Amino acid sequence: MIKDKDSITGSFHFVYIVTLIVGTIIQFSDESEFTVDMSNMNLTHVPEDLPPKTKILDMSQNNISELHLSDMSYLSGLKILRISHNRIWWLDFSIFKFNQDLEYLDLSYNQLRNMSCHLIRSLKHLDLSFNDFHVLPICKEFGNLTQLQFLGLSATKLRQLDLLPIAHLHLSYILLDLQGYYAKESEKGSLQILDTKTLHLVFHPNQLFSVQANMLVNNLGCLQLTNIKLNNDNCQVLIQFLSELTRGPTLLNFTLQHVKTTWKCLVRIFKFLWPKPVQYLNIYNLTIVESINKEYIHYPKTALKALTIEHVKNEVFLFSQTALYTIFSEMNIMMLTISDTPFIHMLCPPPSNTFKFLNFTQNVFTDSVFQSCSHLVRLETLILRKNKLKDLYKVGLMTKHMTSLEILDVSVNSLEYDRYDGNCTWVGSIVVLNLSSNILTDSVFRCLPPKVKVLDLHDNRIRSIPKPIMKLEDLQELNVASNSLAHFPDCGTFNRLSVLIIDSNSISNPSADFLQSCHNIRSMSAGNNPFQCTCELREFVQSLGQVASKVVEGWPDSYKCDSPENYKGTLLKDFHVSPLSCNTTLLLVTIGVAVLVFTVTVTALCIYFDLPWYLRMVFQWTQTRRRARNTPLEELQRTIQFHAFISYSEHDSAWVKNELVPCLEKEELRICLHERNFIPGKSIVENIINCIEKSYKSIFVLSPNFVQSEWCHYELYFAHHNLFHEGSNNLILILLEPIPQNCIPSKYHKLRALMTQRTYLEWPKEKSKHGLFWANIRAAFNMKLTLIAENNNA
Repeated sequence: MIKDKDSITGSFHFVYIVTLIVGTIIQFSDESEFTVDMSNMNLTHVPEDLPPKTKILDMSQNNISELHLSDMSYLSGLKILRISHNRIWWLDFSIFKFNQDLEYLDLSYNQLRNMSCHLIRSLKHLDLSFNDFHVLPICKEFGNLTQLQFLGLSATKLRQLDLLPIAHLHLSYILLDLQGYYAKESEKGSLQILDTKTLHLVFHPNQLFSVQANMLVNNLGCLQLTNIKLNNDNCQVLIQFLSELTRGPTLLNFTLQHVKTTWKCLVRIFKFLWPKPVQYLNIYNLTIVESINKEYIHYPKTALKALTIEHVKNEVFLFSQTALYTIFSEMNIMMLTISDTPFIHMLCPPPSNTFKFLNFTQNVFTDSVFQSCSHLVRLETLILRKNKLKDLYKVGLMTKHMTSLEILDVSVNSLEYDRYDGNCTWVGSIVVLNLSSNILTDSVFRCLPPKVKVLDLHDNRIRSIPKPIMKLEDLQELNVASNSLAHFPDCGTFNRLSVLIIDSNSISNPSADFLQSCHNIRSMSAGNNPFQCTCELREFVQSLGQVASKVVEGWPDSYKCDSPENYKGTLLKDFHVSPLSCNTTLLLVTIGVAVLVFTVTVTALCIYFDLPWYLRMVFQWTQTRRRARNTPLEELQRTIQFHAFISYSEHDSAWVKNELVPCLEKEELRICLHERNFIPGKSIVENIINCIEKSYKSIFVLSPNFVQSEWCHYELYFAHHNLFHEGSNNLILILLEPIPQNCIPSKYHKLRALMTQRTYLEWPKEKSKHGLFWANIRAAFNMKLTLIAENNNA
């Protein structure tokens, strides 16, 4: 029963995994079919093999001239269709009757002149602009587009009631292309645009503005005009055109794009708009032509809060700088932005100015701007980014009287500070200072606003942050990325620092003390530095790992080893080095303990396996073999009849006869024994001497029994005098059993000396050692020795 349950569970898991995989494949398949981009492919018709599940289809920038029902009928889930920039000249909206989910339809920049009115009620964005319609292509069916938010149209003629069918709709954006608009001088167009939040009108880019039409718009919040070309004569035409559009109290944002005008006409536009309810005036891509002369303007009380002028081209080369700059410096608004212009200066405004925000990005301002200007007391933000400022000291002096200034951006200039007295003058109210992308060095820390909280010094030439710098007790955020710093700053200098950005410097061996001492740090970015992955970095990596998820930005991808070569490119989180290799004391102690343990272990093993005995026996075997090879064979070829004479005690005869003699004779050695080789009739001593003289070697089997034998001692006494002399190589001593030194009688001093000076062979009790013992015995004999025949009568 249990086995059946396991089988069912395994089958369920298998089905679940297969279902999950199949579902994932289907999901990826749906995503791949969801969006189809076939733009800019030189198509002349809609492809027939589009995926049926397509929801977003882009066929813009092609050569398609017609759309048919069969092209769209099978795309039932289509929501977005972009088919702009083609050659479609006729459109029957009934081709979309099977596309009931269609919300976004872009047909702009085609050649449409006529179309049917069977619209899809789900449309939210319909763009028919930049086509060839003579009048606005609005029919009564447009009134059913209750979800419509964006409507783009084109027309060459305006009629007052053209937009009546959509009068009840609350549109967010109407784009009206009037590039082809034309009306006779006696005719004056009229259009009632009842309700929209944003109205964008596009005129012909190369023709003087000449549209004379009355437009009435309710609830208009944003008005945008594109392609305005003016001179002194037709300037009033534009002002008259704007009179009705700017009348309503809801118009807050007015934008002019691609404007080409005279200076005089521009000033007239300012005079016209100043009393209007417009709060934000934007002019982009402004070109000034003909001449720039002094214009008198008295700015009345205005609702305007901000004027933004970007991308100015001045085609007037000789003009009065004062005439130009006075118009802007005397404006009674809070925010003024003039960027990307050839302006080289700006005048100090009058005492009555209301400027709180000035942005002069990407101009040609120099250090002389606003010097000795004491009227900008309300200014809170000053941006002089991308200009020609060079002296940081003069920048500080410029702010002297800006008592409300909090934010100053002078980045991307050529600022330097080479003074060494540290006597900089800054207004004390600055809390945010951007000095990035200049050529400042370490000395910049002697010339900073004392109350600054946010300081940006990235992309400069700072090599170190000197310790004896001015106190920046309020500094909370410091950006010193892309410099040449080799170390982290000292938190003792910036004790309130909470955000530090120090990416892309020259920090190779940062100290872990920084993270431990800077308790207020809540965000730090220190990636893309050339970290040297050695022992010194180990503690820093451990510190980063403990706070990485909460504090360290870009961890771990931006933190990589730069050296040594074998670690190059390794993430710091994957860099591991053992504490043993980094701590010399610990390493020495570890090595010492290891050596001691090894020594004790080897000693114990030597004692346990009797290794000294083996070594001693091998040494004896080596010495014996060497002596046997070095003895000339001719010296032995005299009267030698035996390979060895064996002397032993009768008590040890069993071992001699059962062990020693059989082993030697098995090697074809001739052995001399007293019981079989002594000559009857001769004395024992005479037989012993005679046998020793006729034997190549003399083997003495020593044991306590040998020492206790009285008669043996007496007879051996004479043999000692003849044979036991120093340097003799014919003597082999076998210690059958241990003999204490005190057991050897004093009269056998020669035997005592031999046992002390000569190496003797010990008979091992362990059977495993017998092989080495016999190898030592055999090594003492020259197997090539030729013996003479035994003569018993000798």
